[in-house]
Amino acid sequence: MQTQFSESQLALPALAQANEVLRTCVHCGLCLSTCPTYALLGDERDSPRGRIYLIKDMLEQDAPADATVSRHIDRCLSCLSCMTTCPAGVDYMHLVDHARGHIERTWERPPAERALRTMLSAVLPHRNLARLAFLAARGPALLAPLFRGRMGALLRLAGRPSYGPSWVERPQVIPAQGPRRKRVALLTGCVQCVLAPEINEAAVRVLTRHGCEVVVPRGVGCCGALSHHLGDEARGHAQAGRAAAAFAREAAQGGLDAIVATASGCGTMLKDYGHLLKDDETHADAGAQVAEFARDVSEVLDELGLTGLEPPPTRPPVAYHSACSLQHGQKIDRQPMALLAAAGFTVRAVPDGHFCCGSAGTYNMLQPDLAGALGARKAAAIESTDAAFVAAGNIGCMVQIATHTALPVVHTVELLDWATGGPRPPALERLVAA
Repeated sequence: MQTQFSESQLALPALAQANEVLRTCVHCGLCLSTCPTYALLGDERDSPRGRIYLIKDMLEQDAPADATVSRHIDRCLSCLSCMTTCPAGVDYMHLVDHARGHIERTWERPPAERALRTMLSAVLPHRNLARLAFLAARGPALLAPLFRGRMGALLRLAGRPSYGPSWVERPQVIPAQGPRRKRVALLTGCVQCVLAPEINEAAVRVLTRHGCEVVVPRGVGCCGALSHHLGDEARGHAQAGRAAAAFAREAAQGGLDAIVATASGCGTMLKDYGHLLKDDETHADAGAQVAEFARDVSEVLDELGLTGLEPPPTRPPVAYHSACSLQHGQKIDRQPMALLAAAGFTVRAVPDGHFCCGSAGTYNMLQPDLAGALGARKAAAIESTDAAFVAAGNIGCMVQIATHTALPVVHTVELLDWATGGPRPPALERLVAA
């Protein structure tokens, strides 16, 4: 793709990088076939190629964003399926993130929308604030059936069970069972702790059972992904910098073999710290170190190999949903399914598994109609497998899928913990034949 940036524009590192990405695109259009929003809407501007053109025009003209550009960029899920498809290797992820930052700096959103985005960016990354928000919204959540759109989506989320602090959240060192094979730091996350504390608890049990000393470092907090993908660059980068510094301190003090994420959206963010923080004089080195050591929990368990497997009873088949942030963002697809199979589960792949479920961080709250259509499509694909329950590696996907199907939804690590001596996942308690 030809670009027309001026020399003064290209002197700015962010625009120079955007120019390189834009010039990589060869207009082939293969990305259209795997883009969820293009499949739903059929509008070129809601495809990766169309959005690239919109971003190019906006940046070349050094123009403020307008309602049209904002609408079509906002509709992008950042599922990154286009990057898996693209034969030219277009770095769409960083291009669309740059565009989102430009939009937030230059476009005055309607007041209600601006307030909602500010609230999500300010509250959800902080566990205790999120807990208070869920508690305060418990009464109004009963009215969710009366509302459509964003308000209905928010109230439905607020109506989900939420939980107080788990023992895993506090800074600590949890010793390995038996000889220590690895020393790993756990990113406990933010919203996941509130909605599903059992995920991190299962991760700690299965990791320590397989010889990992697990460290929960002090001062990590949110990885910054939620705010970053909302275009709130200052807040997202500050959170990423704090997390990187905390992990780097732990690595310097006791050494680390890996930094483990149980939410694949967070893991994708950690693996991008080297890029995100490269111009941050204070945190660039720490960001690069975190990016090098970041691993999804399935990667670590795959390296270790499952041990202590109990003789499996007759277990119902499980449908494995591969989160976009795992299969497209981190290029991890084999390990979770292989681990589940090794643990004695009959694993069924979901048809059209490359298509997003519609969660995408805060997308299901900001774009509820599109998210709802994608969620219903994903649920139908899952149910077509005749599986008894669903496994996924990302809390956002788990919440989204559970909204659209009655099948129990569990995290992959919960099943691996169960198969190697841990408790049955809470979501499966009602399965008679499990």
